[in-house]
Amino acid sequence: MADKKQNNKKRKNMNIDEDYNPKFRKVRKKVCPMCGDKNFVLDYKNAEQLKKFINDKGKILPRRATGACAKHQREITLAVKRARHIAILPYVQN
Repeated sequence: MADKKQNNKKRKNMNIDEDYNPKFRKVRKKVCPMCGDKNFVLDYKNAEQLKKFINDKGKILPRRATGACAKHQREITLAVKRARHIAILPYVQN
């Protein structure tokens, strides 16, 4: 019984990183494609550019998937909706 108490005290005193969890991997924060590249201009007439921001079913990807900041995510959404309206992008993919 005394051995168990000593072992527990030794474990508590060890220098263990308390934030370390083998099941949790720190994910690198995504950088907004528009903020990162100042020459990047979003254009609703460029379908190839907009396809990066929609999934295979035609839905607009969320910020956590695109990595865009809130300001640019609103611009992405507006550009995709405009492209759909003038039939550059389909509303639904097959």
